Amino acid sequence: MVHFVGAGSGATDLITVRGKGLLEQADVVIYAGSLVNPALLGFCREDAKIYNSAEMHLDEVLDVMKANRDAEVVRLHTGDPSIYGAIREQMDALDELGIAYDVTPGVSSFFAAAASVGCEYTLPGISQTVIITRMEGRTPVPEGQQLAKLAVHGASMVIFLSASMTGKVQEALLSGSYNADTPAAIVYKASWPEEKICRCRLADLDATAKQAGISKTALILVGDFLGDTPNYEKSKLYDATFTTEYRKGI
Repeated sequence: MVHFVGAGSGATDLITVRGKGLLEQADVVIYAGSLVNPALLGFCREDAKIYNSAEMHLDEVLDVMKANRDAEVVRLHTGDPSIYGAIREQMDALDELGIAYDVTPGVSSFFAAAASVGCEYTLPGISQTVIITRMEGRTPVPEGQQLAKLAVHGASMVIFLSASMTGKVQEALLSGSYNADTPAAIVYKASWPEEKICRCRLADLDATAKQAGISKTALILVGDFLGDTPNYEKSKLYDATFTTEYRKGI
């Protein structure tokens, strides 16, 4: 049995209870060594076989799964495995091999980044949409999903895998509905002990990243939800005049 487990955003106590339990029971662990906090391996049994997938290609990962098809295997991915986790290709291969698997979700780094910055992505009257995307680099994006085209919406934006291209990110976003003064933040290793947060104007995004020496393992947050927004609307759910299924409005 293969268990795809979301390791969470980095802090060892942000893995789920289920994920921790699977790590403790695993015979074999294949972890994304370039991204997952290695301290999480402290939950593993001393006799567990550990493989670092940062040093492996897909066929090598699958070979370990095939060789241990009767064991309990944990495939430990960063954050939540459904976001830039490359799990579909592994699941399709396991289907062909007749190897059972399941998925345990994790706390994505974009949730941890919001917690660290102290923001709400879906602030009423400011933004009710969150776009999770990446800058096109060596990995292309589908036609129509280029960052500049998504930027026309002016929604809350969370940009993964793009910290090495902040100049291009800045240019693409400024070509949309954002302006030079739109608030932005670069969150390096959200929830890790070495976490670093850099707030800036969108016009200063590239310079801020370079000054901080951040070029990887960081999220870029952009949108008015980050700023001083005294005119945002309070939630109707807790409005004393608003009638809900559970209480009558005053």
